[in-house]
Amino acid sequence: MRYGLMLGACLAGSMAVATMTWAATPVTVTIDGAQRAAPITKYEYGMFIEPIGGLVARTLWAEMLDDRKFYYPVVAPALDQPPPLNAEGRPGVTYRKWRPIGADDAVTMDAKAPYVGKQSPMIRVNATTPKGLSQAGIGLAKGKRYDGYLQLAGDPGARIEVTLIWGDGPEARQTVTLPAPGADWKRVDFSFTPTADATDARLEITGLGSGSFRVGAVSLMPSDNIRGWRADTTAIARSLNSGMWRLPGGNFLSDWDWHSAIGPRDKRPPMFDHAWSAMQPDDIGMDEWMDLTRIIGVEPYVTVNTGLGDANSAAEEVEYLNGPATSTWGARRAANGHPEPYGVKFWNIGNEPYGWWQIGKTSLDYFMIKHNAFAEAMRAVDPTITLIGSGAMPDQMHPKDTKENASLESIAPKFGTEWDWTGGLLAKAWGNFDGISEHWYDRPEERPNAPKDAELIEYVRAPSNQVRMKAEEWKIYQKRFPAMEAKKIFLSIDEYAYFGEVNLKSALAYAMVLQEMLRHTDFLTMGAFTTGASTMDITPTDAKLNTTGLIFKLYGERFGTGVTPLAVQGQVPQPAPRYPVGFAHPQVRAGSPTYPLDVIAGLTPDGKALRVGVVNATFDSQTVKLDLKALAVGGAGRKWVLSGPDLKAQNKVGAPNGVTVTESSATKPAKGLSVSPTSVTIFEFPIARR
Repeated sequence: MRYGLMLGACLAGSMAVATMTWAATPVTVTIDGAQRAAPITKYEYGMFIEPIGGLVARTLWAEMLDDRKFYYPVVAPALDQPPPLNAEGRPGVTYRKWRPIGADDAVTMDAKAPYVGKQSPMIRVNATTPKGLSQAGIGLAKGKRYDGYLQLAGDPGARIEVTLIWGDGPEARQTVTLPAPGADWKRVDFSFTPTADATDARLEITGLGSGSFRVGAVSLMPSDNIRGWRADTTAIARSLNSGMWRLPGGNFLSDWDWHSAIGPRDKRPPMFDHAWSAMQPDDIGMDEWMDLTRIIGVEPYVTVNTGLGDANSAAEEVEYLNGPATSTWGARRAANGHPEPYGVKFWNIGNEPYGWWQIGKTSLDYFMIKHNAFAEAMRAVDPTITLIGSGAMPDQMHPKDTKENASLESIAPKFGTEWDWTGGLLAKAWGNFDGISEHWYDRPEERPNAPKDAELIEYVRAPSNQVRMKAEEWKIYQKRFPAMEAKKIFLSIDEYAYFGEVNLKSALAYAMVLQEMLRHTDFLTMGAFTTGASTMDITPTDAKLNTTGLIFKLYGERFGTGVTPLAVQGQVPQPAPRYPVGFAHPQVRAGSPTYPLDVIAGLTPDGKALRVGVVNATFDSQTVKLDLKALAVGGAGRKWVLSGPDLKAQNKVGAPNGVTVTESSATKPAKGLSVSPTSVTIFEFPIARR
């Protein structure tokens, strides 16, 4: 097909409207080998993770049971109480519930001597009717072993069994008889190996006989778990080569006390996360998070609680993670089985403290006092840490329910005001941070009146404008605060996402986001996508890299650590959108001046090869004509093409991948490079030696 391209006003001036035929006109791309940006750091492709309800528990963490410490009473469904709305007015997270067996009143909650938390279930048994509790909705894989245990106490006359049921009939269940309980709590272990797959299996704990028994914490995990983490999803996460993961939150962090989640896992009381209106068993504490980063081969980037937290608690957290075993909190870490310090380098002071949705939200002036106190206390413990302040540029800052599409002109009056938290850090916390964080979120929106070619390209371009806006504002800060460059203050976009369906169409958009980030490596040195688990399609028993994850893996491998971005120019600037929709979309024009393509280029770390990344968000094949300056290609090369049969193509568990990366040879680009429709292509050519 052939489509017309209308070019409107560009940059500060205007140009005559022109019509181009995409399929017939080669796109000239000038790459200047003499104009080089700072090499890409390993932190550009980082991930952000937050235990929003069951987000981590049902993706990366291996525990298969909800509410394993009985935060909620074991009651019939009619007696359930819905959790309260969260700070944003959304319903709370729902969980699989424990239900009584034998009668609705078979279980009472013992609040006098619970194993952990405020209550533990107690079951009075008899000789004829099994009584106990169960939880359904468990996913199982045929032939896979599952290991479990429970903390048990009770009368010796109670005969207790644990049964895993994955279907109808006696052949679809396994039962383990437990030792007779005693007055003291004791851990008892069991294992099962189901003979069929199941999506709604059930674990039952029942008793007969005389007296009563009590159940403390219960656990069930696949036997191949790695110290509590899933083997399959963590292996996929490791393949992303992310460099760093920012954790453990997020809004969750602002009412979470890290002290409550250290020591024996079963004895950590469950807590209620008011940010997301969700119960958390507190199984994942800082030791578990550090373990995760080691399993997946990344550096941890820790955010401390400035919501309900205080500077002393943050300093203690630094000492727990980084202090020697001879220090107060280092000794606690060693006693918990981790004698060597973790050596966490990157620390973020607070999460979005400017947001009305945030627990502990404060004014800018007050938070600057707080930030400085945190920084001083944390550096007093470890002066080597890299501190990152929680910034927010004026395009992100506006009153609740305000609907606007920010431009550089519209936000100009906000600089230096309450609506400029990044500027607040620079003016009022100088010397107490090394970098500044920024978050952005965008949502895909349909353009019903646009032709399909225009709808696609404007959909794909939209989120990269969020990055370009941050870059343009950063330049303003550098002019207002010239010491930023000498001090090498860096920008960390450590939360971002383009919400919506995960498919080829969104993959093209994320490719443009990454390419826009790589244009600004002189100051934009860190990034963390929301969330690490969102790079995968995950079921209770399986997982695979989804289309978003495939983009991160491709760029992490081909435009990863040490690649030096080169200047890219062209003859066709990115035009203004012709079919704008919605709001909260920055009014800038991201991308290279090679419309309708987006192009980046870089030299490999050894300087022996040129790599060129091309996003083609059109339905036509395109031809790229390279104009190389201060470098020359020595011969044929390779190319990697990410694409699929249609824009809705996905990578889902249980189905063939709809989006794939294929590697093949690439001819020397003298006559132009061919780029497939709706694709991301990365070319590599050897550099000719002179």
